Amino acid sequence: MQPLSSRVRRQNFAKLEREHFDVLVIGGGITGAGVALDAAARSYKVALVERADFASGASSKSTKLIHGGIRYLPNFDFALVHQGLVERGLLLQNAPFLVEPLAFVLPIYEGDRHPVGMPFTTPGGIGLGQLLDLGLLLYDGLAGRRNIKRHRHLSREQVQDYAPALVTERLKEGFMYYDAHTNDVRLTLALLRTAAQFGATLVNYAEVTSFRKESGTITGACVCDRMRNQEMMVGARHIVNATGVFSQRVEALTGAVPMVQIEPSKGIHLVFSREDVQLADAALVLPETDDRRLLFLVPWQSRVILGTTDTGADDLDHPMATRADVAYLLNHLNRYFSLHLTTEHIISTYAGYRPLVKSRTGAATAKLSRNHTVLQSPSGLVTIVGGKLTTYRRMAQDTVDVLSRRDGYRLVHPTENLPLQGSVGCLKLQQVAGTSRSTVGTLDEEIVAHLGRSYGTETQKVLQLIAEDASLGKRLVDDLPYLRAEVVYACRYEMAMTPYDVLARRTSITLEDRQRGLGVVDTVARLMAREHGWTTEQRAELVVAYRAAIEQQMAAEVARGETA
Repeated sequence: MQPLSSRVRRQNFAKLEREHFDVLVIGGGITGAGVALDAAARSYKVALVERADFASGASSKSTKLIHGGIRYLPNFDFALVHQGLVERGLLLQNAPFLVEPLAFVLPIYEGDRHPVGMPFTTPGGIGLGQLLDLGLLLYDGLAGRRNIKRHRHLSREQVQDYAPALVTERLKEGFMYYDAHTNDVRLTLALLRTAAQFGATLVNYAEVTSFRKESGTITGACVCDRMRNQEMMVGARHIVNATGVFSQRVEALTGAVPMVQIEPSKGIHLVFSREDVQLADAALVLPETDDRRLLFLVPWQSRVILGTTDTGADDLDHPMATRADVAYLLNHLNRYFSLHLTTEHIISTYAGYRPLVKSRTGAATAKLSRNHTVLQSPSGLVTIVGGKLTTYRRMAQDTVDVLSRRDGYRLVHPTENLPLQGSVGCLKLQQVAGTSRSTVGTLDEEIVAHLGRSYGTETQKVLQLIAEDASLGKRLVDDLPYLRAEVVYACRYEMAMTPYDVLARRTSITLEDRQRGLGVVDTVARLMAREHGWTTEQRAELVVAYRAAIEQQMAAEVARGETA
């Protein structure tokens, strides 16, 4: 299997300039990664370029849920829910170590009129519990044979068992239903590495700056290596724009009026410790918000994520949580929890943009929801927009179907039953634990579980690194399960090029660590320097850049908290 190292990155750049591709995918988030895999699995010769790091946009800023979208049921968007539930089932099948079932508790309070964002209510709220029960029964049914587990009614006391800190006044009852959760970045990386197995040529920090046209049709793209500031022309028969909220910007490079019009919707999240929120292993749905959104408290690794908002756009390149965003989430959390949480309890925040879409032409309209659409411009550029994390595979399939129809090929859908890299013969945690004891002998249960969840069968490669150098078995941060070996693995197998790549994406230290990785960035940079051959000056520059970015973010959060 070809590792995605810095050396391979250089080789891939040479291939981009030297070879001609069937498909060039622009965008290395979950959608672009899905398109690259689908096309490569159909025997297309594929290249993928990403202007920053893989999954550095919205694909690392989700609520980490793989779900059908229970909030769309009250809007009668059954087709969208069904599609999400089918894709949820396929992900549980094809990436079992990365996507795990998760129980959700939905408390019901007397006086709530619009639980789960229902657009209508009943006189006095009478019968809402029965309506929710029917809705959850429909949710189970739409999943068909891929349903995880049937929902069930919870008594008042059972709801309190799952969330002891819930406000008990007016609490009547509740329901439990099932969806799934994931590590969004590691899912994206698994897709990319699987695409590489099928021969895809992948490069990060590679920005498309213009297109080449022949007789009005796009035949290539000018790509700039942002690490070396060198440009090259990449030729391809088909070019796919999978850049999310930047789709309109990329399409404008064709010189024509973009067909797609993006309506970015910002979603922010707050990260807390499990102890502060007092949440067990089930997620919690906050039953009602002022604007009828659905808010989730999701246990995720060592922390709990609260999200999300739905507001307009400001700086697309640097999404930030504003004072109003944070106040909105905290106010609703404290409405239902008796903990009186403040900004002091927040470990970190993160924000990203959903690429909601509408078309400028009457021929291909899309509702401003999580539906996706594939657009073909007169220049031949294919743009995939909309959708959500859960439906990335279907989005990719629909996109490559367009290419196959152009070529007159029979439509085949290989990714429906294609295990992602790390899933084939996926190790049981007990097997990983047994291996770790025999090769290293120092890893505790928390680390073993973390490695199994993050790498699947690739855990063996991480363990081998530790077997060769015992110092790599040390934790990076004392209260988090990430190991030094993971830094080396990220450099050799996942094309991590900067300390930020490792701390923010190959691991989630910037989200889970109260210091955001500032206490460990020197260690990470030293390990990376050994892998990449950095000079002392290069290493120092990258550490300074990381510190500046994180300190700027933390300073903004402090200022926001002082004015809240």
